[in-house]
Amino acid sequence: MLRRKTPFERYFHTLTLLLRDRIGFMAQIAENQNVAGKISALMVTGSVLFGIYGAIVGSFSGWPQAISSAVKLPILYLLTLLICFPTLYFFNILFGSRKSLIQHFGILISAVAAIGVLLFSFAPISLFFLVTTRNYSFFLLLNVAIMALTGIVGVKFLYDGMQMMSEQDDLNGYANRKYLLQAWLALYAFVGSQLGWTLRPFFGAPGEPFQLFRQLEGNFYQSVFNALLNLIAN
Repeated sequence: MLRRKTPFERYFHTLTLLLRDRIGFMAQIAENQNVAGKISALMVTGSVLFGIYGAIVGSFSGWPQAISSAVKLPILYLLTLLICFPTLYFFNILFGSRKSLIQHFGILISAVAAIGVLLFSFAPISLFFLVTTRNYSFFLLLNVAIMALTGIVGVKFLYDGMQMMSEQDDLNGYANRKYLLQAWLALYAFVGSQLGWTLRPFFGAPGEPFQLFRQLEGNFYQSVFNALLNLIAN
């Protein structure tokens, strides 16, 4: 007698389908096939993968920061999506899209889950440097680079999925939706970096006590630039 899969096993099976056949998975969403089930599965599995990576980067400053980062990193990616999602959906509708709200959200959560998988694939590398070096600036810049790279791949994933869905809609508004999507992706990146700065720390800082959140000062880009200067100086 075959053992029934647990809900978690079914969720990861959905994630595996996304990775093995990205085009087919996106096409199913565009055709409105079990979109709600796909969304719930990808939200759960993606959050787990983000949480694992967040725990690793936070471990540089001890276990309280590791727990905090494991919780805050999934929140960062999902909250960025929720903040930016209405803009994309309503402007797409305005320019002729006939896809539903849940189909739009399904494409977006698929891209976010793909980023989670990519971050998880880099987790052993991040863990290796966590163990072998205590240079805070290097570790911070390494993981910022990893997040930037995985974010770029995720954005490409999202762009392809939205293009596929948009091609099935009103062709008269296709060009407008294409330019809108490109502008929205820039907005998404800006909101994500600012929200990440608001929710910091994710790495902690040497010699400072654990903080769940820090005061709003400076900005993300200034912090990365300062870390780069510190790395060069050392």
